[in-house]
Amino acid sequence: MRQLPGKSLTILLPFMASTSVAAESNCKMPTEVHWPAIALRLVLTLLAGGLLGIERSRTGHAAGLRTTLLVTLAASVAMIQMNLLIPTNGKPPNSYAVMDLMRLPLGILTGVGFIGAGVIVRKNELVIGVTTAATMWFATVVGLCMGGGQLALGSVSTVIGFAVLWALRYFENYVERFRLAQLKITVRSGHLAPRELRDRLKAADFEIKSLSVHNCVDERQQKLACEVRWPSARDSADIPPVVGELERLPGVLELEWTAISPGG
Repeated sequence: MRQLPGKSLTILLPFMASTSVAAESNCKMPTEVHWPAIALRLVLTLLAGGLLGIERSRTGHAAGLRTTLLVTLAASVAMIQMNLLIPTNGKPPNSYAVMDLMRLPLGILTGVGFIGAGVIVRKNELVIGVTTAATMWFATVVGLCMGGGQLALGSVSTVIGFAVLWALRYFENYVERFRLAQLKITVRSGHLAPRELRDRLKAADFEIKSLSVHNCVDERQQKLACEVRWPSARDSADIPPVVGELERLPGVLELEWTAISPGG
């Protein structure tokens, strides 16, 4: 009676090992792929790229529906091509050349890096297009999953990516964010000292990142230039009230306010 658990364990272990090996083999890319499977992969690729691209087009980004579709489709076709060439992988017996099929998807990822660099625009402290570039890279990975036959992983990733792009956009409205701006003031000499400007901005909850002063002795003018950072609420005005207060101060000849709004 005491040997029964040992026997049952001996019988159970080979069964578990064979089950795990079978499950692992089902996750591998098939060595042969036929047209029905290729058509299914391409259809799901178009649906995934279209879902991600529509969100970009709806928000007015340059890399919209067509660009996202082409990037996702190119990645998927590259993986399908790699799947078709699996029987030729490795080094043939009569050749010195080695067929490395992983260069195809790696080359696709490298190429998308150039596209992502092209959609990112930077002007001084203003940087836009980072989210669009990340979407291009994400769409490429989704296309690689679809083309490689990992349809469940690609589909789930598409839904998560769309939720990040669409749903979190509204969530960000409730998160306090800091904005940047450049302030340039020209005043008559002796009216607005740099210390007074600093105190007024700090009283309005502004953080001064840099401050420069240029004295025009001949014209009896003083030019103050500073870069500020302040917390921006959801429905805050584009121009803070402190800018209007500074403009109405006596001796102010010119005021220039340039807001730097981060964009995706």
